[in-house]
Amino acid sequence: MTAPLAVVVVGAGFGGLGMAIRLKQSGIDDFVILERAEELGGVWRDNRYPGVACDVPVHVYSFSFEPNPDWSRFFAPQREILAYLHHCAEKYGLGPHLRLGMGVARAEFDEARGLWSITTTKGTVLETRVLIAAAGLALTTPVLPDIPGLTTFEGKVFHSSRWDASTPLDGKRVAVIGTGASAIQIIPEVAKVAKQLHVFQRTAPWVMERPDFAIPAGQKALFRKRPSVQKLLRGAIWSLMEAFAVGFVVEPRINELRQKLATRYIAKQVHDPVLRANVTPPYTLGCKRILFSNDYYPSLQRPNVELVTERVREVRGRTLITADGKEREVDAIVCATGFEASEAPAPFELRGLGGHTLEEAWKDGVEAYLGATVAGFPNFFFIVGPNTGLGHSSMIFMIESQVAYVLDAIKTMRAKGLGRVSLRPEVQRAYNERLQERLARTVWSKGGCVSWYTTKAGKNTTLWPGFTFEFRARTRKWDEESYEVG
Repeated sequence: MTAPLAVVVVGAGFGGLGMAIRLKQSGIDDFVILERAEELGGVWRDNRYPGVACDVPVHVYSFSFEPNPDWSRFFAPQREILAYLHHCAEKYGLGPHLRLGMGVARAEFDEARGLWSITTTKGTVLETRVLIAAAGLALTTPVLPDIPGLTTFEGKVFHSSRWDASTPLDGKRVAVIGTGASAIQIIPEVAKVAKQLHVFQRTAPWVMERPDFAIPAGQKALFRKRPSVQKLLRGAIWSLMEAFAVGFVVEPRINELRQKLATRYIAKQVHDPVLRANVTPPYTLGCKRILFSNDYYPSLQRPNVELVTERVREVRGRTLITADGKEREVDAIVCATGFEASEAPAPFELRGLGGHTLEEAWKDGVEAYLGATVAGFPNFFFIVGPNTGLGHSSMIFMIESQVAYVLDAIKTMRAKGLGRVSLRPEVQRAYNERLQERLARTVWSKGGCVSWYTTKAGKNTTLWPGFTFEFRARTRKWDEESYEVG
């Protein structure tokens, strides 16, 4: 076994790479990044389906300290975002720290020594003072629908985040199950090539016009020559998106006004009154994730596309049978059915004080403090932990906020010679009581929908109930008084 490391970061997506870059910039070089896959990139590595792209303006979906003047579009495609992450890893010298193809099987805190002992998926054992889980909770574990017979389907079946590129869909009969964020990007592309496409919708999403465009060469040149201009644009976009949050977290009735605009968009895009009724959601805009697309509604009106609103009762052979008894034979099934989110499992087996596991700590529901720490697990931090998701802005802003908080904690530990910092249980309890009180007043609770944001018991474990600037203020410095230190 090698000497203990200062830090082990788990995950090489935006969160893990951002954390690692800031560690290096702070002079902390004694760390490794464990990544279970053979390539870095997180969700932008895993999601390679047709049409995949960023669903927020890309100028705010990048690190503030590493602007990219050469984005091709306002909503950049997946390949550019993945290339951007590779660029960041190379520019900031993360190569020697990366351990690709090496995930975490289990981690256990040694109370006597104040160290985490980590057993990797390759069987090696590492020790570290600080363990940071940056592999995400909400968008990492895909969920397949619980449909009898799906596992014995005689054609091809795969999840949108595990796209089977070896299965061409040209001229095929295809079923897409789901109409969420991934589905509305997949459906227009598959509709162009499939012989027949059946779209199975459980609940209609609110879809608004997407202000996408190719970024002119002159604008890119200006950004390269004057980075301050791109910084100003980033700030302006962030401010507009932040204003959008008022209808989510302050006064849900404001979203009813925006809903009228979305309803007009449906009327403009969808000509058939029956289809228009079927794609009009029965809940307040914002209760579920708002989607943006210019080609989703037109694709549903192609002659080779059918929107199915009946539940899939079972799969038999190559046939999907809906609740009304109708049968549809297909060659491939694409499950655009999302991820474990509100009830996401622990990222790996994690044992803290007294040998108690994170799953035991979360038996009554997933929760943390500032989405970063959990009582009973010293020297352990999350990046993109519980209740850090957003309905209105860029997660990169939240990631950078949490990175700053964790980095300040590590720097304070080193400066003061602290061997152990452990969140006070009463701090976590009070924080989450207040969090749920605020969430109860938001559109996610009052909008009349059932979403992946909440557990079966109705607890929202996914979203932050406020503005991003508020979260940034709360995480600007590590609050030592909230922890037991020693």
